[in-house]
Amino acid sequence: MLIALTSGFALSNAFRTVAAIMAPPLQAEYALSPQGLGVFAGAFHFAFGAMQVFMGIGIDLYGVRRTILTAFPLAIAGAVLSVLAPGFGWLVAAQVLIGVGCAPAFLVCTVFIARHFAPQRFASMSGAAMSVGALGMLFTGTPLAWLVEQWSWRGGFAVLAALALAAWLWIWRGVHEPALLAQAQPGAPRESLRQAVGRFASLFALRHTWGIVALGAVTYAALISLRGLWLGPMLIARHDWSLVASGNVAVALSVVALAGPVLFGRIDPGPARRRRWLVACTLGMAALFGLLAWGGPPWLEVTAMLAVGLLSGFIVLQYADVRAAYPADLTGRAMAVFTMAMFLGVAAMQWFTGLVASLASGASDPFMLVMAAIAALLALAAAAFAWLPGPPAQAS
Repeated sequence: MLIALTSGFALSNAFRTVAAIMAPPLQAEYALSPQGLGVFAGAFHFAFGAMQVFMGIGIDLYGVRRTILTAFPLAIAGAVLSVLAPGFGWLVAAQVLIGVGCAPAFLVCTVFIARHFAPQRFASMSGAAMSVGALGMLFTGTPLAWLVEQWSWRGGFAVLAALALAAWLWIWRGVHEPALLAQAQPGAPRESLRQAVGRFASLFALRHTWGIVALGAVTYAALISLRGLWLGPMLIARHDWSLVASGNVAVALSVVALAGPVLFGRIDPGPARRRRWLVACTLGMAALFGLLAWGGPPWLEVTAMLAVGLLSGFIVLQYADVRAAYPADLTGRAMAVFTMAMFLGVAAMQWFTGLVASLASGASDPFMLVMAAIAALLALAAAAFAWLPGPPAQAS
């Protein structure tokens, strides 16, 4: 059942990374500016992040299966609308639909693992699910580029729509979760939607939520900002590399990033030491971005980028930390808060680093300030996570 759920997560990863390949043909067809491309790429992430609240409530009230089967058809509809889009506005609307449809894709995997596997297996199983789901990013590399070249960008969305439909059918046929505990007990009152929203809001009244949100908003955003925004321009500007050579580094970084969650899932130190590991890994990633800010020969920068990809696997330990920080009946909502912080953090960091790059456009190396800004954000997030109160259960 988990593999079936992970297929939806893989399609989510594919949809969120299509912009890198589809940007040139979209610019040619719609005469888009870089800002227009940013709107196209950002629409998915904003919709995805904003819907985490509702998806978390849906999972806690109605279960994993019903939530993903209800939401994911919107992603299919968005892909079909992309194929038929008569103008750019319709294409952006389609990206919003896809973002909403994909919103529960990884959330259902983590909640399913939390509910149906032993707590000590949560990190390793989540790491495996993240790695399998990340295979969707490989599809939006060379295979999608070949498909767009042979057919068109609309053909790419057509194939993604068909794959999304196949994933939905697999989930519909293969995922059948047991009844939730509250529903399984005769006479147990069912939580109302109003109560569910109130309990979701109550998470922010817990002081340890803010440390989790602060760290979650930066770690994944740092990886995506490097992989999806600055890697190519920086290598081209600093070392006069070709686009293909920069693309090869991006593929290598993606492959290395697949191994990270599995590695950290297997070496999870457990609740007693996990939070110290999170602080240390975040500071380690900040140091790597500091190295990228300093620069150096190409081999050193590429090595630092690959190290960022591997080290980013510690994000799976953040999911394990969230799993241990809240009671079981709030697992869906707690995971939703964390996932929302991650994806809104991606949008915010890409905007902020773009502003930094614009302000530093007259400098001899504007990427030095961009990488330094990401390093500073990581260091500040690590400090906030370390200084803010931890969950009472873990503190004891």
